[in-house]
Amino acid sequence: MQLIRCTQKLIKEMGLKKTDLSTSDPVFSYLGSWHANLLHIDSKKCILFVNDKTLFNFIAPNVKRYEIKNLSKLFNEHLIYALSSENLTDETKEKIINEYNEIDISKTNSKKILGSMNDLAFHYKHHILSEGGIFNALIPVIINKLNHMPMGAISYKYASDELKSMYENTI
Repeated sequence: MQLIRCTQKLIKEMGLKKTDLSTSDPVFSYLGSWHANLLHIDSKKCILFVNDKTLFNFIAPNVKRYEIKNLSKLFNEHLIYALSSENLTDETKEKIINEYNEIDISKTNSKKILGSMNDLAFHYKHHILSEGGIFNALIPVIINKLNHMPMGAISYKYASDELKSMYENTI
């Protein structure tokens, strides 16, 4: 079981109460937990997901409330899509995806990750709006671009490189 640590805004949108949130620790995995936040871009709801260890990130654009309520399904569908643009072996992709067969929801626990999320949210909004809005922007290209941007919280490395390095010696 892994965790997606959600902001209060996202927890409220999902209609969850404090008692619905997991208080247990996730089992060991290479990537571990993720953080998620609800964004509004071009008047549409979007969910930003950021991995705690690598800052590998992706956005689920134009989501509906019923999709948000099934966050684990939304996460897995978009994770698969985000991984497809990375130069990873099929075995590595499968290994990553299998880590998230069971997902629980918890509250955020890292100001460092939240700071990186705020920075990424700014970049997603800027790129999407500068490309003509949520329906005109090439979202996969933007995701790939932001995963190949130096991030201060990981010593100015690329999130995509950090993701790959997690699995290089494990296959």
